Amino acid sequence: MTKLSVLDLMIGEGKSFTDTLTDARLLARHVEQHGYQRYWIAEQHDLPGIASSASTLLVSNLGTAPPRTLRVGAGGIMLPNHSSLMVAEQFATLETL
Repeated sequence: MTKLSVLDLMIGEGKSFTDTLTDARLLARHVEQHGYQRYWIAEQHDLPGIASSASTLLVSNLGTAPPRTLRVGAGGIMLPNHSSLMVAEQFATLETL
């Protein structure tokens, strides 16, 4: 069986940041119920309507949304904006959690 994934750009045009995060949690639950196995978020910075600047926090938030069999991760990290060691430590901690 093909493993299906979703890449969420976390775009909330006309919505608050809170609404966009709530929508992402609902979408994660929905796609898992329909056989998707992975849910990725895309990191973006300083763009209106985009709510995905803190990738590790968003992955943590989405990873706790029941049901919990969906693998959640970042589709990419903009390493020029972060320390590589910090990113590695944060995702290693998330994997353990």
